[in-house]
Amino acid sequence: MASGPLPVRNPDCIFCKIIDGVLPCHKVYEDDETLAFMDIFPLSPGHTLVIPKEHHPDLYAMPDHLTAAVMRTTRRVALAMAQAIGPDGMNLFQANGPAAGQTVYHFHMHILPRRLGDGVISTEHGQRPGDHAIIAGQAEKIRGALAEM
Repeated sequence: MASGPLPVRNPDCIFCKIIDGVLPCHKVYEDDETLAFMDIFPLSPGHTLVIPKEHHPDLYAMPDHLTAAVMRTTRRVALAMAQAIGPDGMNLFQANGPAAGQTVYHFHMHILPRRLGDGVISTEHGQRPGDHAIIAGQAEKIRGALAEM
């Protein structure tokens, strides 16, 4: 017997497929409500995404309790990232709709570590896939920092 309603999923959503294990990811952190994983089109080394495990297309559709859960995870991962890779600064951003640059219609927060002079514009998304070995190494560092928290 199930102990409550099943989480909302969209079978066509790439992030729902990641949550369900249909597609792989470089996982950084997971709890009952959220998942954090490395962006495979990173704008900078360490670029991480935080998503709710329920499918909601954007901020407007997000219930308050899940918005709070995503922000708790975002803060936790950002603190671990600061410890693990020591960026000069960090952007947090979230896009709603095509005019804002949203490309995956499953609510998500970007944690974007920055270096002075990196030339990264935080509203542009990566144009080339990153090196998976490097991405996996960054995920490992952040997981290690999270384990120490």
